Amino acid sequence: MALIELKNITKSYGAVKVIDDLTLTIDSNEFMVFLGPSGCGKSTLLRMIAGLEGIDGGEILIDGRRIDPLPPGERGIAMVFQHYALYPHMSVRDNMAFGLRNIGVPEADIKERVTRAAQMLVLDNLLDRKPSQLSGGQRQRVAIGRAIVKEPKAFLFDEPLSNLDAALRVRTRVELAQLHNRMRSTMVFVTHDQIEAMTLAHRIVVMNNRRIEQVGTPMEIYSRPATRFVAEFVGSPAMNFLPVTTEGNQLKLADGTVVGPSPRIGTASGGAPLTLGIRAEAVALGAPGVGGLDAAVEVVERLGDRTLVYSRLKTGALIVAEAKGDSALTADTTVSLGFDRAGMHFFDADGKACREMSDA
Repeated sequence: MALIELKNITKSYGAVKVIDDLTLTIDSNEFMVFLGPSGCGKSTLLRMIAGLEGIDGGEILIDGRRIDPLPPGERGIAMVFQHYALYPHMSVRDNMAFGLRNIGVPEADIKERVTRAAQMLVLDNLLDRKPSQLSGGQRQRVAIGRAIVKEPKAFLFDEPLSNLDAALRVRTRVELAQLHNRMRSTMVFVTHDQIEAMTLAHRIVVMNNRRIEQVGTPMEIYSRPATRFVAEFVGSPAMNFLPVTTEGNQLKLADGTVVGPSPRIGTASGGAPLTLGIRAEAVALGAPGVGGLDAAVEVVERLGDRTLVYSRLKTGALIVAEAKGDSALTADTTVSLGFDRAGMHFFDADGKACREMSDA
């Protein structure tokens, strides 16, 4: 259990700044996920907390104690990497015990810690096996077990599931959530996979271009994105975007088609350009010519429990809508698209969300 505070953190590699004046608090017992595209700085930030990277400015504190001047071994943190890095000639038991033996922990304590961690991770029947005799998911659990036996204040995970196949990723994701529920430890998890972030996190830190775009619970991030980047990066399929303007009390597309009443936001006055964002589930599909916007269906993607319908408006914009799994729609047909007002999001020219007055 650890409260982690990052205060005005900066980091550069030569002339390239990779973290720029970042401040963040990770609550004790929280499962925090750093989410973002490659190169956004999320792994660098994690490595700075661990002490594997130095900081150029700011402070890192755990439970009020400044740790950034300390070497990694004195920070009370354990890290699990993308690559398992297990010793191939050692058994599971010895891999988990190796770090403790190096720092002189008594053998009786080592045995107790390894046994407890193995039971927690359902590895107790595999302790005498070598890594080559384990599946990928089992190897990752051994790597997690090696971290658990250190009894750290906080766990740091650097994309630990990226080397697993799809089925193993799902299973290991569930196991990680169960592990956190049992241990109630502070966990910080780095990923570029939004599904991992949405299913594991108490809160998500969405990062882009060296800075934080938004911090919030998974549903806050999904339902109230603070920027266009967040709206586009989180959600599958990505949010639909359309350039719009306001004229009087009408919201119009580029070709003058009215899509609804003007939003009640200050930047919408005087015909200011906006971007309308709307998710697939907020787009209703109907018969052509019956209200809404007529669009030509180009692709129908059947996913079992739902169907995604890709259709093109007369303006050339491609809109993704969600239909029932047993939808009879096919390509090369015409549909009418209706937009749920409650599902509309608006972004200004800088990509920042514009909240309607009734939603502020």
